[in-house]
Amino acid sequence: MHDGVVLEAVRRQLSRGLFGMVIGPEGEKHAQRIHGSPGPRLFAEDRPVRHVHADNAMFIGGLRALLLQSLHPLAMAAVAQHSDYKTDPWGRLQRTSLFVGVTTYGTAEDAQAAVARLARIHAHIHGVASDGRPYRADDPHLLAWVHVAEVDSFLRCHQRYGEKPLDDYDGYVADMAVLAEEMGIPDPPRTVRELEARIDGFRAELRGTPEAREAARFLLLRAPLPMLARAPYAILSATAVASLPVWARVPLRLPYLPIAEATGVRFAGHALMRGLRWVTG
Repeated sequence: MHDGVVLEAVRRQLSRGLFGMVIGPEGEKHAQRIHGSPGPRLFAEDRPVRHVHADNAMFIGGLRALLLQSLHPLAMAAVAQHSDYKTDPWGRLQRTSLFVGVTTYGTAEDAQAAVARLARIHAHIHGVASDGRPYRADDPHLLAWVHVAEVDSFLRCHQRYGEKPLDDYDGYVADMAVLAEEMGIPDPPRTVRELEARIDGFRAELRGTPEAREAARFLLLRAPLPMLARAPYAILSATAVASLPVWARVPLRLPYLPIAEATGVRFAGHALMRGLRWVTG
């Protein structure tokens, strides 16, 4: 009995630390507002997006999405020149987590307000990339790339590491298309096949810039972490890299070890997911 009490205390402490890092010091207040506010939602309770975004595989998918998104030179230039990801990486993670939470589970009114706030922020982000091309963060084409890279990452990692895989991943892509339209992204993909075709259509624009490779090194190897979190994060990083296609790894100079990835990395990834499910209760 005593051992069980100690174990539960450890679980709660780990859970508070994890959620504090992911959703920030005001996470409980945000969660109460998101889930407790009355009113219609963008997505009904039985929609696939609510199922996917509630799974701990999102931790892997989020890191994969950042790596994949960095391959577009203009999107990466916007991050490198206007983001504080090196000095405040967890702040960026917390803001992203809040946006995903509000738009997935919050009221339609709060979700639309979150989209409008993001649009106002994007309107002020513009500049010139290292190759001399101008960029704007509110460019619908760049927004479309960020969107499809994110959707593909969340989908692939849920397929591989989700606790209860879906039969209807087309439904997930269609749900995310609703959000994309709210953000002003034209004609977003609505099926997995359309998503794959859209990503293939972007490939001619993608490459590994010095900024992208530096971001990958920081995210995978130099993220500021407490000692206890370093080993689990190393597994998280390995599983995120292993879930990327080879064509996305080569420009970022990330390793490709098919035998190790099919055995050790995947096993470790599933073990990490079981651990996270225990921690999060």
